[in-house]
Amino acid sequence: MAVELEVRGLRYFVVVAEELHFTRAAARLYVAQQALSRDIRRLEDRVGVPLFERSTRRVALTPAGELLLTRARELLELHDRTVRELRGADKTALVVDVVGQGLTPAEVLETARQDGEVEFFAEFHSGLDEALPLLQSRRLDVTFGRWTYTPGLEHRVVRFESLAVLLPDTHPLAALPEVPLEDLQDAQVCWRAGTHVSADWEDAVLQLLSWYDADPALAHPRVRDQDEVERHLQHRNAPILTLSTQHEFAGAVVRPLVDPVAAYPWSMIWRSDLDHPGLTALHRAIDQLGNAGDWLLLPDGTWLPEPEMTDLFGD
Repeated sequence: MAVELEVRGLRYFVVVAEELHFTRAAARLYVAQQALSRDIRRLEDRVGVPLFERSTRRVALTPAGELLLTRARELLELHDRTVRELRGADKTALVVDVVGQGLTPAEVLETARQDGEVEFFAEFHSGLDEALPLLQSRRLDVTFGRWTYTPGLEHRVVRFESLAVLLPDTHPLAALPEVPLEDLQDAQVCWRAGTHVSADWEDAVLQLLSWYDADPALAHPRVRDQDEVERHLQHRNAPILTLSTQHEFAGAVVRPLVDPVAAYPWSMIWRSDLDHPGLTALHRAIDQLGNAGDWLLLPDGTWLPEPEMTDLFGD
């Protein structure tokens, strides 16, 4: 009797093969580990050979598992492409996480929408900790953030966005056209306010502040809503470290951070098997905006967080 392989079982197998760890694979798939193990054993029963070597210390692919991994990726890609073609790819919306309103990813999406040929849905997740599991489980198609190698995903560097300081217009530093990092040393700077705030952002900013011995105000609460940012700024009367896309509002000014100029590395991240006209539109938007705004230009002496600095320039 012919063996029939279920698409779900193949998807589960690929994730386990990429992670080589059932707990992590179950987390990526949002399923119980017991259910995942059961479905993998069911797949092994169907094909009649073990696909994984399991022990208390490691999980490894068998030769049959290595062969199936290659074939499973091909089958899943063909399956997904066929479904898109039957449904009409131009009628299938692309779900994009733009992190927060008014940020670089939102600008990219707005420009891509001007093509008018693709429907996009925007979602707002506070960083890759939230977005990557959704991306890997196909609840999300594209996200933005600081890239770290992840199996099954692709990325493109979008922008090195300069950091800035949001200040009450009555603050002494507001009189400066630019704010040197040294001037933030004793200013109890806040770095946890804004729609861009995520674990990756916090990691980058703490690297910067510790590099120059500035004192981060750890007691500041995490604030994402713009109205709350405005209230927080006026109540604390302290500088807020932010991005150049931060808009000014009544009672506040934005000043570039200098000495050094510091940049936040945005990447667009998507699944390797994503084949959708919306992805093409996003790439075109990045080309257009990047060329017009010199998004990938890094002036001499620009500070970047690690590991991006080493990846670009070496030790």
